[in-house]
Amino acid sequence: DVQLQASGGGLVQAGGSRRPSCAASGFTFDVAAIGWFRQAPGKEREGVSSITIDNGSTYYADSAKGRFTISRDNAKNTGYLQMNSLKPEDTAVYYCAAQSTLDIRLARGYHYWGQGTLVTVSS
Repeated sequence: DVQLQASGGGLVQAGGSRRPSCAASGFTFDVAAIGWFRQAPGKEREGVSSITIDNGSTYYADSAKGRFTISRDNAKNTGYLQMNSLKPEDTAVYYCAAQSTLDIRLARGYHYWGQGTLVTVSS
């Protein structure tokens, strides 16, 4: 079975850091692009960051630039989103996705989705 297990959420104070991770199984991880998306209460899901299979290209939403870093460890079948200088507006459920057949920034292109991990940033 294909699984994407997201973890690493939690409560953090503004200015702090979190590093959600996404452990994959059941498919060939090292040939799959990875994306991180988030959905805040009452808002639509939005793209945060994505990375190609060879780490050659990354994408960051404007809100994430300079603060977040996406990475992947193909040997561990795991993707990461290092989030620094967190703000209360970063509070959301963060979802990882894998294996895109479209532009890696587009949620609709991803075949596999994790269950989400909640990050809450207190002011």
